Amino acid sequence: MGFFSKLFGGKSKGANSEVEALVQKTLEGIIEKAQFELTFELNTEKEEDGGSTLAVEFNGADEDILKDKKGQMLDAFQLFLKRVVQHNFPEDKTNITVDCGGYRDESANALIERAENLKAICIEQGKSVYYRALPPKDRKVVHQYLAKDPRVKSRSLGDGLYKKIKIYPAKGGQAQGNGAEDAHAGND
Repeated sequence: MGFFSKLFGGKSKGANSEVEALVQKTLEGIIEKAQFELTFELNTEKEEDGGSTLAVEFNGADEDILKDKKGQMLDAFQLFLKRVVQHNFPEDKTNITVDCGGYRDESANALIERAENLKAICIEQGKSVYYRALPPKDRKVVHQYLAKDPRVKSRSLGDGLYKKIKIYPAKGGQAQGNGAEDAHAGND
């Protein structure tokens, strides 16, 4: 790290390795204290916007504990690690994702499958249908999927963290001119 980098806060190559070392140390401590039979792998990927994503992938005999109750333990690990990194490196913009045995992909695929069924009903009957109340991360998956089809629009409804998704026919949605960028009405 050069003089000007120190003076003006330039990002060193070591910043990501420091974050990775902190995450590794934190996870090792949690696994030891909780006596989990788990191992983990860390992978850092650079993003186009200059940030990076640190992916944590768990393996081991206690995988089912992490996946139980709709992945709430995975979400808890992810949130905790984000907070630890934010506390120790307030300027760092590293995103952290935690997964176990492809659970996140399986979950997203199940959400998309249900959204596809509801979309088909909406298009066939020409009326609104509703997806059960979902947390923000799941609603985002559904909205992004539905935004690809110009025949339908989606919107989040309700108060609080968990909201329903209304899926409804787009006006003139059968025409090719109605772009998918308009299909996502429900910004969360």
